[in-house]
Amino acid sequence: MLLVHIIIALASLVITTYLYVKPSKARLNSAYGLVVMTLSSGTYLVISTHSAILSSCVTGLIYLAVVGSGIFLAHRKLLSQT
Repeated sequence: MLLVHIIIALASLVITTYLYVKPSKARLNSAYGLVVMTLSSGTYLVISTHSAILSSCVTGLIYLAVVGSGIFLAHRKLLSQT
């Protein structure tokens, strides 16, 4: 499950980067979906493995800040194009 979580998170970063370069509504929805999948799988991993929640949450917040900023900037760019 950890490998799936990492693949989803990396795909989310790649899609968000591509979304910023070439914004579209479909890519925006894909980025949102990957963020939800990453947070869901991360929550499952914390619960199922009883890992330290503090380090997991800090890492999750950093991920969310990076991806959230990328999505926000791409959304603004998309709005300016229409």
